[in-house]
Amino acid sequence: MFKVLIVEDDPMVARINEHYIVRNPMFSVVEKCRDGKSALDYLENEEADLVVLDVYMPHMDGFEVLRQIRKRQIPVEIIMVTAANDREALEEALHLGIVDYLVKPFTFERFQMALEKFIVQRKAFQDVDTLSQLNIDFILGGSRKKREEQYPKGIQEKTLQLITEYVKSQKGIWMTGDEIAAGTGLTGVTVRRYLNYLSEAGTVTSEMNYETGGRPSMRYRMDIS
Repeated sequence: MFKVLIVEDDPMVARINEHYIVRNPMFSVVEKCRDGKSALDYLENEEADLVVLDVYMPHMDGFEVLRQIRKRQIPVEIIMVTAANDREALEEALHLGIVDYLVKPFTFERFQMALEKFIVQRKAFQDVDTLSQLNIDFILGGSRKKREEQYPKGIQEKTLQLITEYVKSQKGIWMTGDEIAAGTGLTGVTVRRYLNYLSEAGTVTSEMNYETGGRPSMRYRMDIS
């Protein structure tokens, strides 16, 4: 489970962010800080995988917090949450190495996209000791435009590969969409969209399971030869 620190001076917004985060079973909120100094103090002494960081805070804004995190080489990823939608702010955030940049007000679905982006990037590094150019392109998201033009709208290569590799790793076991969502950390809506695509492409096998004792549900597997 990924540990998340929320840095937000507005208690109501912090509660909304926490509610959005914990709806994804891959994440837990380990702390909420109302200012940049307490956030840095926490990160110096405790572990976190991800920081959901507001920009406009008293005494020290989110950009200065992010600069200090990078300066101190604290190993944590950042999702910026801000009302600032100007080009200069986005350019600086990208330069400082963020996972995503959310402009208030944002929807639950858009917030989940940011969490899913973090998951995909984090899992891309797992079990990879020596990077090939293909690995690097996958992690950075580069050199994919031509390949992604082959996919329908709403299908992205990184997410497609994450779901495909997870289903493949289950070695032919039947799974529901909810089970695959729990295993990958993606939302059920996202997983079902990709499973429909993979089923139509013949990559996975799908069938309706009537032996649930209740409402029938779709289940999926990848045949292993």
